[in-house]
Amino acid sequence: MQISNSLLRYQIGITLIPGIGDVNGKKLVSYCGSAEAVFSEKKKALLKIPGIGDSTVDSILSQNVLERAEEEIRFIEKYKITPLFYTSRSYPNRLKQCTDSPLMLYYKGTTDLNSEKIISIVGTRRASDYGKDVCSRIIEDLAPLKVIVVSGLAYGIDSKAHQSALNFNLETVGVLAHGLDRIYPASNRSLAEKMVRSGGLITDYMSGTNPDRENFPKRNRIIAGIADALIVVETAMKGGALITANIANSYNRDVFAVPGKLGDKFSEGCNFLIKTNKAALIQSAKDIEYMMQWEAKDKQTARQQKLFEEITPEEETIIGILRNNGETGIDHIVFESQMTASKTAALLLNLEFKGLVRSLPGKIYKAV
Repeated sequence: MQISNSLLRYQIGITLIPGIGDVNGKKLVSYCGSAEAVFSEKKKALLKIPGIGDSTVDSILSQNVLERAEEEIRFIEKYKITPLFYTSRSYPNRLKQCTDSPLMLYYKGTTDLNSEKIISIVGTRRASDYGKDVCSRIIEDLAPLKVIVVSGLAYGIDSKAHQSALNFNLETVGVLAHGLDRIYPASNRSLAEKMVRSGGLITDYMSGTNPDRENFPKRNRIIAGIADALIVVETAMKGGALITANIANSYNRDVFAVPGKLGDKFSEGCNFLIKTNKAALIQSAKDIEYMMQWEAKDKQTARQQKLFEEITPEEETIIGILRNNGETGIDHIVFESQMTASKTAALLLNLEFKGLVRSLPGKIYKAV
């Protein structure tokens, strides 16, 4: 659904309020009812919102940020970029479940960001031949499942993941730490152009944003949150891949790591993740299929279709919520279904028995 420039102006404007951040930005929209309402709300009412202080309110009321928002809209229109506010139906549902997910994403591509199977692959920029070979083989073996491959378009493992996905006719999405008016590193421009035609590029940074060092760790939360699982191929004990793995764990995502040779600098991070139970050891795509239950899911489609004919209207409501939102906390399910907590818990348990719902840590549920 195409949104009006008037509404988009306010949605982008919220992201530009100094010091607001993604969490407080969502809080503003929630309290006021819409992005536009934030800028028309009275000062007294804004100051009652938890976490919103005088300086923030003054920035909102001045509306100076809206001029920069209008400039960004012109850029979006010129280069056919899709803006995705977090309330949009096209916004990645998996990412929406993360508390610090971006208020606004800027996307150029063809891939459905809510596709059934999405994996993220990360690793060192100084990838060895072993790491590149393992990365390519895993993607080749996952190709029949039509997974979407997400990475960060950096040197090394990231680039290998994107290129391998294209080689095996899979769509691939690059998450950028800068605006869509540039490509970094510049040597990946040709690769990025191919990805736009068979995948896409996505960022939460506006045009004119440089690929500054501090942007990359922030970018990693999108890589971790947008996928069903994260695969770490090679990494040292310090680096972006390890940061991304920690973020993925905090989001209750499945994390997998490829083991490496003892004493090898760029295997230490993977071995550490496995040793500390922060990642499951994988040796091939078959391990991923098994642990994600993807193979079983494909084989049981017909059986599940029959089960759907037997579920109650209340169970169908629960399934619909999980299908629309991806991984969802029980509190949110209770809110959307308008059922009691005890009734919701009983329905979820019954759906687990039927093999239609999977329970995750932290009272999180997902449709199977």
